[in-house]
Amino acid sequence: MAGHSKFKNIMHRKGAQDKKRSNLFSKLSREITVAAKMGMPDPDMNPRLRLAVNAAKAQSMPKDNIQRAIDKASGGDDESYEDIRYEGFGPAGTGVIVEVSTDNKNRAAAEVRTAFAKNGGNLGETGSVAFMFDNVGEIRYPLSKADEDTMMEAAIEAGAEDVASEPGDEDNEGEHVIYTAREDLMEVVGALSATFEDPSSAKLIWRPQNLIEVTGDKVGTLMKMMEMLEDSDDVQNVYANFDISDEDMAQLD
Repeated sequence: MAGHSKFKNIMHRKGAQDKKRSNLFSKLSREITVAAKMGMPDPDMNPRLRLAVNAAKAQSMPKDNIQRAIDKASGGDDESYEDIRYEGFGPAGTGVIVEVSTDNKNRAAAEVRTAFAKNGGNLGETGSVAFMFDNVGEIRYPLSKADEDTMMEAAIEAGAEDVASEPGDEDNEGEHVIYTAREDLMEVVGALSATFEDPSSAKLIWRPQNLIEVTGDKVGTLMKMMEMLEDSDDVQNVYANFDISDEDMAQLD
């Protein structure tokens, strides 16, 4: 399982959901505004905006919030966000990619650097980690949407490159995870939506090529670093190539 997916499951179980949800809505709103500013304010004419709106809907973000974020792009405000990618190494030599959207580059850099430095990691140069990942499209559907063979057949026919499944637990239903080439994401989403309705998530991600096993004390340290990064208002996405056993995960609860 990809490190970032496993981390999301851990954080879901750890609680503090009101704060997390507010932070999530803030990040989703920012991405919608940035996407609308960079292209047309119409999701049908702007692929990045369409992905951002779909991601917001998947998290049950109210329609009024979504529309306000779109309207803000044409409201003449002076906020100007810059997309930045940071790369570095966490505990046990794990590779970490941090995607930032910020109106204050110095603040964002300081927060990312601090999260690495306080938890046994270090920032690297651009490209020092990205080669260990593939930048691909990721589409998610609940396992209840279709059986594995049906989803596999439909996804491959739609142009997907790979299909996997992530089992659920007592708090989360499992998901079908469909991977596409970066440039094919929206085409595959369109084809699958015609059969299964809109997915619960569709976005570009950094998919690890291989996972690094993390055990013992380094698990807690790595999770603290990931949480510090996720808690930053400027950080939009965090990806890592770690693998943690169920036993070590249980120690975090």
